[in-house]
Amino acid sequence: MKVTASRLPGVLVVEPDVAGDARGYFLETFSARRYAEAGIPGPFVQDNLSFSERGVLRGLHLQQPHAQGKLVSVLEGEAFDVAVDVRVGSPTFGQWAGELLSRENRRQLWVPPGFAHGFLVTSESCLFAYKCTDYYHPESERSIAWDDPAIGIAWPSRDVRLSAKDRAAPRLADVDPALLPRHG
Repeated sequence: MKVTASRLPGVLVVEPDVAGDARGYFLETFSARRYAEAGIPGPFVQDNLSFSERGVLRGLHLQQPHAQGKLVSVLEGEAFDVAVDVRVGSPTFGQWAGELLSRENRRQLWVPPGFAHGFLVTSESCLFAYKCTDYYHPESERSIAWDDPAIGIAWPSRDVRLSAKDRAAPRLADVDPALLPRHG
């Protein structure tokens, strides 16, 4: 397994080892011991699957309180995945890191607690998997505008399909800091 740091401290790109031949391939998508040694501590308590079509953008989402770390991957298709540091007091507050995840590259992205998360489907459709370190708490869910110019995410397309909730999400500067996680 190869683990690479992104431009944001704590956000990691994981490339699992793949054993393959003419019949197909095998890879280990998670091992608590190996991932903890690589800086992805867990424990994970909930697994989620999301199916979306081309142009669907989900995010930017976080929970506060009940922050979730997310280990994300694409099982079918391709998506541009993004983590944004929204921890008040962090030296990288408001900065983002992105990674193209696909069935072909088999990469995973570790989005630590305290970061907002979102993705844009860039293939015809996408089956997206999440391992989460806390349960879903709808009362703790927060959203940040996907196109906040102060964050400046370089999405591969601006032609996106959003939920009503994501269309109404505020810019980061308009969120009460008391509703955001703290650094350290």
